[in-house]
This record gives sequence, structure tokens and C-alpha cells, in this order.
Amino acid sequence: MTRKRWLRQPQATAALGAQLAAALPVSCRIDLSGALGAGKTTLVRGLLRALGHTGPVRSPTYTLIELYQVADRRLCHLDLYRLSDPEELEYIGLRDLLDGPAVLLVEWPERAGNVLPAADLAIALSVVETHRLAHLVAHTPIGSALLQRLPDN
Repeated sequence: MTRKRWLRQPQATAALGAQLAAALPVSCRIDLSGALGAGKTTLVRGLLRALGHTGPVRSPTYTLIELYQVADRRLCHLDLYRLSDPEELEYIGLRDLLDGPAVLLVEWPERAGNVLPAADLAIALSVVETHRLAHLVAHTPIGSALLQRLPDN
């Protein structure tokens, strides 16, 4: 199952994150791809704000992982841009992140090789002239259910 969504204003990327938050299961993995500045962290920020997180939402480019506990949910935001070898994920505690229910939001997932579990949903963000285009692809039944719960706009 796939969907495309035009994000015509900057706020539309955060709004897509909020729509995902409303449909989000307790556990899943969402991959976020796109060029630098395409809106990956903006989407994550919109998702976290919609769940009730009021603190800062930074891109974990240098830390690789930012952990959030929002109400009864555990969210792990990973930015693998600076990962030089997929084996580094073992050193930063990947197994602990995968232990128990959590939502993994992974920027630059291709840098992880085959170390991470399969993504439920992949979102590719691209810049087309002055707008962004989000291409959402479900890879599992969890991802399909998530896409089905999103509004059509």
C-alpha cells in the first residue's frame, strides 16, 4: 500500500507527523529518507508534539539517538547519517532499544544495512520546486493499518 502527499507549506510536514501520531501503534518502525533539509526531523517534531511532548526535539545527527517517553509510549529517534559502520548500532545499545514496545523513527535507514528490523512504514521526502512530496509505503500489515488510518488529504 502506498500514498503520496504534497506538503505545500512548511507546516504541512509537521501536520503529517501529527496525523501519524494519531494513528500510531504502540510499536512500529518508521523509516524517513530524503536529502538534508527535506523535513525528516520536522516530521518527527510534529509527531512528538501531537503526542504531548513539550521539550526540544533535536535532530540526533551527533548523538545518533534521542529517546522520548511520552505518556505511556517510548519513542526512539535515530539519525544514522554519521554512522560509519552498521555494527556501531550494537555499541550504542540497539538491543536495549528493541527490547519491549517502542516506536523507532529512523532517519538515513540505509546506513544501518540489515541490522535493524524491517520497517513497517517508509516515508521518502523530496523537495520539488518550492514544495515537498511525501511518498509513504507500507511494508508490513502494521504499516498498512497505519496508512489506512491516515486522512486522505
